[in-house]
Amino acid sequence: MVTKGNCFLDLENGETFHLQAGSLLLLPRGDAHIVRSSHGGRSRAVPVRVEYNNAIRVKTNTLGSSDTELICGRLQFDGGPSGLIVATLPAAILLNVNSERALGHMRRLVQMIDEELTSARAGALAVASGLSSALLVLMLRVHFEQADSSSGLLKLLCSPVCAKAVTAIVNNPAHEWTLDALAHRSHVSRATLVRAFQKAAGMAPRAFLAEVRLNLARQSLASTKQSLLRVSTAVGYASESAFVRAFKRRFGVSPGKIRPR
Repeated sequence: MVTKGNCFLDLENGETFHLQAGSLLLLPRGDAHIVRSSHGGRSRAVPVRVEYNNAIRVKTNTLGSSDTELICGRLQFDGGPSGLIVATLPAAILLNVNSERALGHMRRLVQMIDEELTSARAGALAVASGLSSALLVLMLRVHFEQADSSSGLLKLLCSPVCAKAVTAIVNNPAHEWTLDALAHRSHVSRATLVRAFQKAAGMAPRAFLAEVRLNLARQSLASTKQSLLRVSTAVGYASESAFVRAFKRRFGVSPGKIRPR
């Protein structure tokens, strides 16, 4: 959350975001990033100072007053369906609560979080954390409502025909799912299931299964130190080589490139 000034944020994939006061940037998979000044040229480096105001940690790298201020935090997700939703999100979601009137309720949440952390009164960290969780849910709601590419999963889950097959895949992605088995779970014919998946997500059930497996594997590679063999086995690939080939076809890079540095 940028509460004052502006800056740039660079991701490892080369993507750069210009953040301004009111910007909310969510990195669903916690990708490594660099925050840098929006001013051109080089300035004299100032060591980062860490201070505590009650339980609030404040990091500063300026000698005087700062022209840019940010609030940063990390939220942990459980596995299962919530992990699938995180895996299907883009590398970054950016909103600006100051530029869109429809996001006024989110702007008030940011102001409340900033006020709690600045005042550092008793319980401020707990209050700010709770407000941040609510802010996260609102960001995801806006993203799913606005991004057509992300709405397929919700449409599948809302479809009476597709939902049972999707739930079965998510709960056990490593299972050797066949079209017959998924159709049986959904209590429809194979043809009916395929048509329902195509209508909701523009892909066949088996293609959705592969998408789920690879996205969950990508999430695991980016957030853990598990071996490739263990990751590939956990999502249902019989061999590490088959997993590597499928991963490169889907994401354009080898699984090793996803590892955090």
